[in-house]
Amino acid sequence: MDTTFTPRFDKHGVREQASRSEPEIRVRDMLVLKLGGDLIESGSDVKRVAGDLAKAAERQPTVVVHGGGHEIDAEMKRAGIRKQAVDGLRITDESTLEVAISVLAGRVNTRLVAAVNAAGRPAVGLTGADAEIGLAELAPPYRTNAGHVVKLGLVGDPVATAPHKLLSQLVHAGYTPIIASIGVTRDGQLVNVNADALAAQLAVNLHATTLMVVGTTAGVLDIDQRSLPRINDEDIERLVANGVISAGMVAKLTSCRAARQGGVPNVRIIDGRTSIDVNGGTGTIIDTATVVPEKEKAKL
Repeated sequence: MDTTFTPRFDKHGVREQASRSEPEIRVRDMLVLKLGGDLIESGSDVKRVAGDLAKAAERQPTVVVHGGGHEIDAEMKRAGIRKQAVDGLRITDESTLEVAISVLAGRVNTRLVAAVNAAGRPAVGLTGADAEIGLAELAPPYRTNAGHVVKLGLVGDPVATAPHKLLSQLVHAGYTPIIASIGVTRDGQLVNVNADALAAQLAVNLHATTLMVVGTTAGVLDIDQRSLPRINDEDIERLVANGVISAGMVAKLTSCRAARQGGVPNVRIIDGRTSIDVNGGTGTIIDTATVVPEKEKAKL
């Protein structure tokens, strides 16, 4: 499917008649937007973010991936389950996984989907287990920044796949898929998946033109806490070596670099605390090395 029209819906969910003057939307115009869970914890924030997502999805095909780490932490504390993490990655045993599934797939996803629908954009809630859109492999033992090797447990690394028919069909029909960061292995084991990693891999799988990681900082910050407008591989290595960026940001940058290497041309980390501006806003352009897929080289 090279070109399609994106159907429009009124506030009651009734499909409007498409106009011949509407711009064509191509698969390469896809936006994958990763939404930090911190942005959608309160009711007022959810409503604002949902409005921004609805506007973005009106302009171009959009797939949303969300996290919810703080809400998982809070639920684990209530349940008396100790949190374990290393370099921004959650170590996940069976009890932790059950909490993550309940919070992400149940509470956070449902709340966000309802808000986007109320904002006038038909949205569908999914997890990575649906049609294996979040297909993953169990993560191997992880070598920490300090040089230690630890097992992450029921944590998955998203894998490369062909473009998902389910997501393409939903977008083609005018819906905005909103995906909770729960993955699944080929043998049906549910796994905790880092939302940044899932969004990056989906952007590669869908041949998206843009990956936008939206959080609660003004992009990547320098040692003086000023937003860096653009960074490359050398910048990242220097910031990590000097301890300027946190473990959580290291994980985000690792995912962003993977998206660039997978052929996603536009990758940004932006501040979503006041608004989500897919065309601008405060943030950092990730200008790391990119590898053009063989199928794209043939078009050059």
